[in-house]
Amino acid sequence: MTGATGPFPRRTHTCGSLSARDAGSKVTLTGWLLPGRKVGKELYFFPLKDSHGTVQLVVPSEVGKETLELISSVPVESTVLVQGTVSERPSKQKRPYPGGDVEITVTACTLLNPAEQPLPFTPSDEHNLPAEEFRLRYRYLDLRRSTLSGNLQKRSRVAHQIRTALHDHGFVEVETPILLKSTPEGAREFLVPTRLSASAPSSETSISATPRASFTQPLFYALPQSPQQPKQLLIASGAVDRYYQIARCFRDEDGRKDRQPEFTQIDLEMGWVSWGDDPSHARSDGWRIGGREVRETIEYLIRSIWQKEEGIELPETFKVMTYEEAMRRFGSDKPDTRFGLELQLVTHRFPEPVQDALATADQVVEAIVLRGKDTHPRSALKKKELYDAATSVSSAHSAECFASHSLPTLRGQDGACLVRVLSDGTVKGGSKDGSFGALNSPEVVRDALALTPGDTAWVARRSRTPEGGSTVLGRVRLLLSNLAQATGELTLATAPHFLWVTEFPLFTRADPDKDFLAHGRWSSTHHPFTAPMWEDIDRMYNGRISEVRGQHYDLVLNGVEVGGGSVRVHDAEMQEHIFSKILQLSEKEKSTFAHLLHALRCGAPPHGGIALGFDRLMAILCRTESIRDVIAFPKTGAGTDLLFKSPAAADSDGTLQQYGIQPRRSS
Repeated sequence: MTGATGPFPRRTHTCGSLSARDAGSKVTLTGWLLPGRKVGKELYFFPLKDSHGTVQLVVPSEVGKETLELISSVPVESTVLVQGTVSERPSKQKRPYPGGDVEITVTACTLLNPAEQPLPFTPSDEHNLPAEEFRLRYRYLDLRRSTLSGNLQKRSRVAHQIRTALHDHGFVEVETPILLKSTPEGAREFLVPTRLSASAPSSETSISATPRASFTQPLFYALPQSPQQPKQLLIASGAVDRYYQIARCFRDEDGRKDRQPEFTQIDLEMGWVSWGDDPSHARSDGWRIGGREVRETIEYLIRSIWQKEEGIELPETFKVMTYEEAMRRFGSDKPDTRFGLELQLVTHRFPEPVQDALATADQVVEAIVLRGKDTHPRSALKKKELYDAATSVSSAHSAECFASHSLPTLRGQDGACLVRVLSDGTVKGGSKDGSFGALNSPEVVRDALALTPGDTAWVARRSRTPEGGSTVLGRVRLLLSNLAQATGELTLATAPHFLWVTEFPLFTRADPDKDFLAHGRWSSTHHPFTAPMWEDIDRMYNGRISEVRGQHYDLVLNGVEVGGGSVRVHDAEMQEHIFSKILQLSEKEKSTFAHLLHALRCGAPPHGGIALGFDRLMAILCRTESIRDVIAFPKTGAGTDLLFKSPAAADSDGTLQQYGIQPRRSS
């Protein structure tokens, strides 16, 4: 069977554009023919699908034997052109999708291109799809699914809304370079070799545009982790004072479940931003840092997207919470506030010897307590199914209890235990490995927390000053929520819970992702260009590094970080101090920022910005767990592209030699 080789007419409508108003119209449609069914001796129904919708074709015997035989023998997923007349479907037969109100009585059909059989899989058969990894090899087939094509179309609509909203607020779209220089900003970068060579190993390297037969120092570009430096330099230039870009970014991260080595962010930068309110005029909304202009812009942008795409009116302002409060109450720097189950600091409830030992170790004790007699709706978490799940492993150490329930990161972590008081008053649990010190006794925990029969408590130690992105009990809290939802014991609020988290520590030693650069030194919690809170500037210069808070802000939605930004350092001396005295960058490392420091010395205005993760935002709007479902051609969690077979080895050693690279021989 072959497709059309002669002339054929253009389509007059798309499948999804037809409605009851078109009844009686003669139309020409194109699309993919899906599996049909025979409903009478000589009557067939076939769905015809394109990227706009699906419409039902009615093929009666009157259409003619040749056409009837053709359309009934066309392989599934073949492309066809059909001509016919529109009819409104009976009320009970209408379907809730574009094109579902009508049917087309076919008068002629042309096969445009037959689909070979068998196909690797049938994308229209949603109930029998193969594993995602297999479908990624044939992404062009997978994208025919209405779910994925709908996601891409929604992504396009939202991108258009973003551009319109930002243009209306005076932002200018500017493209920044993709080929840049490697800088020690945080994550690992992708390097791009060039055929240029360096004639001298110095910061003022002489570059030859002509490849040489023998050179020892090839030159590389780096793909940007973000447009951070270009956008700051753009604002420093004064060419624009409100910049935006829907930017492509690249990070060479270790394989993670739902990360992509290349991703898209909504990138903004604004000049002339504030540095916080005077204490005598402080506002009551909890925003005690600068960058209020950025906050207001993002809240307007998010409100407009949710109103147009979801039909939801969001509040004029989003709630604000400091990092310290988020870690204390929820054990996470991106708390899900749709449910309670808040952590309690309970150090003061334990005997004095325990308190003294904790004070010496600069630690505190926090707990999650489920009361057996609690009648609050959230007490549904105490149901038998959760008890069984929590105690299904013989060890009472929470790291063991929950290891089999999608939280493997808890395995082997000390400082946490589960204690349960049975109906007869006996106590079960405690830390069996002794790592809990004086808290090893479950009776001590029971008495300190006043546990009664039916109560369950998860107890953990942590550093007095919160570190990192979550605590052990913060992860337990999320696990309990997931278990409760899986068993039907908890239903989360459907309304989106947006939240700003602010006042992060400006510097940290607790980020393993940056240790390859920091080597035990202080590292920037976010990036080295974030300004300190003005109240903490003296602490920064006096060496009290751990006490310095940054003018950083993260936007969180339902426990997911969807964006982050900060007010930037605009004073060259302060930026130099951060580079030299705190981050302890070498002269070579500092030289990579020489252009930025000079730009700051040339009268750069106060500025700040933010980047929203566009892929993550779209995954939320499309109600999918994976960002791969909102990206046309995604890579796996390991960073491989199963369709285009990338990354791949160079064609030959000669290709590498053009770039001054020698293949490594196996020993």
